[in-house]
Amino acid sequence: MPSRRHAAVFAIAWLALALSCACPKSAPSAARQQQQPAPAKPLDRVLIVSVDGMGQAVLQACPAPALRALMARGSSTLSAITTNTAKTLPSHVSMLTGVTPEKHGVGWNDTFRDYPKVPTIFEAAKRHRPSLTTGMVAGKPKFRTFERPGALDWSFVPETDEAVDDELLAQKAIALLREQRPNLLVLHLPAVDRTGHASGWGSAEQCQALAKADQAIGQVLEALRSTGLANQTAVIVTADHGGSDHTHSPTDGKSMRIPWIVAGPGIRAGFDLATVAGLEVHIEDTFATASWLLGLPMEAGIDGRPVVQVREAAAP
Repeated sequence: MPSRRHAAVFAIAWLALALSCACPKSAPSAARQQQQPAPAKPLDRVLIVSVDGMGQAVLQACPAPALRALMARGSSTLSAITTNTAKTLPSHVSMLTGVTPEKHGVGWNDTFRDYPKVPTIFEAAKRHRPSLTTGMVAGKPKFRTFERPGALDWSFVPETDEAVDDELLAQKAIALLREQRPNLLVLHLPAVDRTGHASGWGSAEQCQALAKADQAIGQVLEALRSTGLANQTAVIVTADHGGSDHTHSPTDGKSMRIPWIVAGPGIRAGFDLATVAGLEVHIEDTFATASWLLGLPMEAGIDGRPVVQVREAAAP
C-alpha cells in the first residue's frame, strides 16, 4: 500500500501533467472553427454581385458564359449554403453582416422596417479603414435596410417593387465605378428571382433571365477592365437562395444551395473549393472573405469565416 508521501507526490505529478497539456478538449470541426487567419494583403477594391434566386441547380442547368469564365479564372463552389430562412432580405443581411438572422435580427422579407442589429460590411469598412468609400446598387426597395446613415457614400434603391431591369442596374453600377470608383460596391440583380416566382425555378423563362443577368455581369466586368480597376479588384458573385417550383423554402435542398465565386488578383484560378477537405462555404463567409481581402479585422461574434483557400499563398 503506497505511503501518504508517495500518494502526494503522485497527485502533484498528475496535476502538473494535466496543466501542461496543450491539447484541445475536442478537435475543431473543420472550416467552421478554424482560427482567425492573418489578414490578407489588402486590395483596393471588392465588388460583390448577388444574383437573387440563382441557386446551384439554376446555374448548372442554364447558359451563363460570363459566370463560367469568372469561375475559370477564379475559385468557386456551386454548393455553398444560405441561411436557415432561404429568404431574400434575411439572407442578404447575413451575406453582408457575417452573422445568422438570429443575430442580425432581420427576419422579415416584405419591406423596410429597421436596420440590422449588427454592423454591415459598409459600416465595418468605415470603422476600420475610414478612407474606404462604399456603394450599393439594388433592385428591391427593401434594400433600404442597408442605408443606415453614414454607411454608404452612394446608393441606388428603387422606390417601388415594380420590376427594375438587371441591365439598368448594371449600368448604374458601371457609372458608379467609372465616376466614383468606390472601394466596396454591392450590386444586387433581382430578375432571376422574380422570374422564378412567376414561371418556376429551372424554367426556360428563368434561364433567359439568368442569361440577361450574366450579360449584365459581363458588362460590369468589362467596365472594371476598361477603367484599369480590375488589377486591384476582387469580384465575389453569389446568391441569396435557390428555389423549386415557384418558391423557395429552407426545407428544400435546391433553395439552400447557392453558387459562390471569387476572382481577382492573387486568387487561385480554376480552383474548385469543393475539393478542399472539410471546407463548407456559408453565405456569411461572403462578409468575412470580403473583409479579409480589404484588410478589415473581424469583430467578435462573426459567424462567417474568410475562405482563405482562395488565395494563392494559402494553397497546400
